[in-house]
Amino acid sequence: MTVSTAKYDRRLWLSRIMMALSLISAVIGILALAIILTTLFQRGFAGINAHVFTEVTPPPGAEGGLLNSIYGSLFMTGLAVVVAMPLGVLAGTYLAEYGRDARVAVLIRLVNDVLLSAPSIVIGLFIYEVMVKQMGHFSGWAGAMALAIIAVPVIVRTTEDMLRLIPDPLREAATALGAPRWHVISKVAFQAARAGIITGILLAIARISGETAPLLFTSLGNNNWSADPNAPMASLPVTIFQFAGSPYENWKDLAWAGALIITTAVLLLNIVARLFRNPEAKR
Repeated sequence: MTVSTAKYDRRLWLSRIMMALSLISAVIGILALAIILTTLFQRGFAGINAHVFTEVTPPPGAEGGLLNSIYGSLFMTGLAVVVAMPLGVLAGTYLAEYGRDARVAVLIRLVNDVLLSAPSIVIGLFIYEVMVKQMGHFSGWAGAMALAIIAVPVIVRTTEDMLRLIPDPLREAATALGAPRWHVISKVAFQAARAGIITGILLAIARISGETAPLLFTSLGNNNWSADPNAPMASLPVTIFQFAGSPYENWKDLAWAGALIITTAVLLLNIVARLFRNPEAKR
């Protein structure tokens, strides 16, 4: 056996070993996910009934639902997206189209990366200091702002990456035809990157929909119905956190039902995001 053949055999066996380890790791991860989802769906479906969507959170031992928590989550998540979407898209557009290698763009990317990896509880504490303490009370506004700060860096990063994937010759061709720069960006770059930008927004929504820690410091929670964003507001993640550790069975059942609702919503958002990212998958 020659030296080159021996090296080839060692590399071949090393490749097989690493492939086997990768496969084993993937199987372990999939099995763990399957166990978690099976438990979630079994316990979650057991707690789902008409009361979950029509009644507010109950006292211990009584029947009730999660209507106030569902409304609070939808309101704060929706408001967060309304705030974060234009900020994120515009910032990502500046980084991809105007700033690129400018010094200020490098600083913005650094700050965005820090926010992207910052623990959500730190953002909750920040909003608590700048909003809750100044206002003197918890509120839905504060919760929405905390979620918006978490969503912005996700949208910024995705928007910039998607726009930078667009070939420069497309922009140059539009510029050669006499189109102003804003027109090139809005009609050429945005149109070509539209699916990716929408995917980023949907992933940001999925990212913030299950956040608990920042809401504990901002919106706090409310076991009663409240549509006033200037008052403490219930949310599904906080309700799950409070009810899951309680000694009352009806609260535990509602916690499992709420977890199933959030998981299903996030799953649907990810499916929609994937369809936007891969339009050919619709066919």
